Amino acid sequence: MESEKPMFQVENFDDEFVQKLVYDALVWCSLHGLVVGDKAYQKSGTVPGVGMTHAPIALLPTPFPESFFKQACEVAPLFNELVDRVSLDAKFIQDSLSRTKKADIFTSRLLDIHSKMLESNKKEDIRLGLHRSDYMLDEETKSLLQIEMNTISCSFPGFGRLVTELHQSLLRSHGDHLGLDSERVPKNTSTSQFADAMAKAWLEYNNPRAVVMVVVQPDERNMYDQHWLSSVLREKHNIVTIRKSLAQVEKEGSVQEDGTLIVDGQAVSVVYYRSGYTPRDYPSELEWDARLLIEQSSAVKCPSIAYHLAGTKKIQQELAKPGVLERFMDNKDDVTKLRKCFAGLWSLDDPEIIKKAIEKPELFVMKPQREGGGNNIYGDDVRENLLRFQKEGEEENAAYILMQRIFPKVSNVFLVREGVYHKDQAISELGIYGAYLRNKEKVIINEQSGYLMRTKVSSSDEGGVAAGFAVLDSIYLN
Repeated sequence: MESEKPMFQVENFDDEFVQKLVYDALVWCSLHGLVVGDKAYQKSGTVPGVGMTHAPIALLPTPFPESFFKQACEVAPLFNELVDRVSLDAKFIQDSLSRTKKADIFTSRLLDIHSKMLESNKKEDIRLGLHRSDYMLDEETKSLLQIEMNTISCSFPGFGRLVTELHQSLLRSHGDHLGLDSERVPKNTSTSQFADAMAKAWLEYNNPRAVVMVVVQPDERNMYDQHWLSSVLREKHNIVTIRKSLAQVEKEGSVQEDGTLIVDGQAVSVVYYRSGYTPRDYPSELEWDARLLIEQSSAVKCPSIAYHLAGTKKIQQELAKPGVLERFMDNKDDVTKLRKCFAGLWSLDDPEIIKKAIEKPELFVMKPQREGGGNNIYGDDVRENLLRFQKEGEEENAAYILMQRIFPKVSNVFLVREGVYHKDQAISELGIYGAYLRNKEKVIINEQSGYLMRTKVSSSDEGGVAAGFAVLDSIYLN
């Protein structure tokens, strides 16, 4: 990696050429549905086709070493399996999150639902996981390090494929001028693989009249990414999807004696959450009632409450402790491969590491039990928060973990938002999708299912595309 030369210098491209690339990219996005709702239009999050704009994109794919891409793809099935095994160990989940429960009301409410399912001896025979494991390539250690494992509402399986195809198209048209080969952008089947996994779960549920329900936020400007999956389910598998908010599920939903979930008069076979991962998704008790209702039903949940909790930051930190992975994985080689991806992760009740983080806060990130971008604590704020926790007692610190700060390579890129390009210094994060389906003892699917690259200005600490910090990207293998 040391001897890598930049493949293309963005400084060498004149404005006229870049504008032509941008124009072609915007036409492609419009024709192929790489679009989101435009905030300027009030109805853009509720009425399809009203107020659309192209999704924020990187104009060209980002160089990424092939060996590390292969490594990330290879461990995807191992992480899928790990989530499944952790989900079955109720004691590990409850014990690991017991302190967090006292400090974080959201985690506490999720654990309450988990406890209720344990008390009623509710078994999830059919388990569907659609995951995304996020990585950064650390320049200092030259290693691929996992940032987090997402087990609920993994965004952009619809757009991951599209942005890859956009870049392949641009390189086919302008590759000679750019000095790039479209074949070096790896194929991306995220949309079809996620839809296929849902279709197989629907088949396992074995009710041909049942629908797949997508649980959505009431005002969803990222609806087209989700509609791509529904479109494949309909056109390839002849499966109907319905879209409901948690509040609508509470109002229109019931569970029959045999466990069937009925929503708006229709039996639901698979519940696919694209909401429910943040406290904002539960503005009232209605939403919590809906989550419990779904959990009590026989529908296949993606994710179940146990899978959701298995993806929390605290569980990630517990799994990084010496000897803990061995509790779940039998194969030593598999354990080694997983551990190789772990960044430094610590609990805030470790005085040694707290001392280090107060002295050198720039080497750490404080992470709360939250999903969705925009929640992490960096720099001097790490020191201030740790000193405050020391003064005020330890109750609140259980809501956070400390993580080694990763320093990825910074490169010059063209970021395109609202039809305008900006040249900026940026860093990238690779997300590898994984699909897992089992029915009792039988594993039906366990595979890596495409990828997503997100690129953000290097001066921004946060990373979410939907949260406005990043753009969608793909990779160029080198």
